[in-house]
Amino acid sequence: MPKILASFLFVAISAFSQRPVFTVGWSVYAGWTPYSYMNKAGLVRKWADKYGITIKVQRFDYAPSLDAFVARNIDACTMTNMEALDMPAASGVPTTAILIGDYSNGNDALLVRNGLQMKDLSGKKMLLVEKTVSEYLFDRAMTIHGLRQQMKQVRMINTSDSDIATAFLTDSSTSAVVTWKPMVSQILKQRGITSLFNSSEIPGEIVDLTVVRTDVLNRPDGFGRKFAQALAGAWYEMLAQMTGPGADKVLAAVAEGSQDTLASYREQLSTTKMFYTPQSASDFTLSPDLKQKMALVRQFCFEHGLLGVDTKSVDDVAIRYPDGSVQGKPDRVRLEFDASYMQMAGERKL
Repeated sequence: MPKILASFLFVAISAFSQRPVFTVGWSVYAGWTPYSYMNKAGLVRKWADKYGITIKVQRFDYAPSLDAFVARNIDACTMTNMEALDMPAASGVPTTAILIGDYSNGNDALLVRNGLQMKDLSGKKMLLVEKTVSEYLFDRAMTIHGLRQQMKQVRMINTSDSDIATAFLTDSSTSAVVTWKPMVSQILKQRGITSLFNSSEIPGEIVDLTVVRTDVLNRPDGFGRKFAQALAGAWYEMLAQMTGPGADKVLAAVAEGSQDTLASYREQLSTTKMFYTPQSASDFTLSPDLKQKMALVRQFCFEHGLLGVDTKSVDDVAIRYPDGSVQGKPDRVRLEFDASYMQMAGERKL
């Protein structure tokens, strides 16, 4: 090999190996599974190359993804608005939501056996992933139906999302389950199981995000912001493919990321309010509705002791919005909504 070519290759390989490396975690859910295809199809690498960084994409079960993010083992993660507040933020890990992908519009549901009604759940076994939006959905369902005082009598059993469908379907002594699609769809195929309540009855309250640790985002070398820009660029290129020519082929490939079918994935999307354009996502982020919904979520988290054992007030874990307003104590901001990356995507400035 000529010396000049060898030197060039050595410099190129050295430069690549010295790139900052970031990791984003995702788990199975209609609004997050696109990350699998984004990675497989090279979109993540394309945008990472543009910004001179390396991005690794890692799949988790949901609860372990939150644990990895709180432990600072990954830099970004897909999670809901509630988990962003009651896991990293409450654990003292300042977190910034850079992408709002969708809100659950029927994906999350409370399912029961044998025609049970909500008033019948007292004393019954119910499976769910504790300290997640499943618990929030159940609380809202009971509250709306005037039964919140009976919640403590329900025997809630913490079950991982990868096990919950099988656990419920194989144990007839379990009367109820709260989970999300595709597990909801799988469970509802069985005879004798019905849905009592779903997230379409509380639109905009279960919001699905991509979040980045704030310390990563604010790295002095500027690469944290480049990481966020790369994720935004890859995300909206992915969504454009999901809605453009040849969408069925793309959606089928996305579905494969969770060992699903095109028909099943389309059914999941039918109950997911996707923000397919950066404009629609930033509009939602900037709307007063988000603050109103988050007020409900943060109050739930405080009442259930999810904001930390030393929290004396709901205001001790504060939220900052894009307009600069803060819910809670200004010196205690632990969760921030940043619309700038969505806006840059909408203005083609990425």
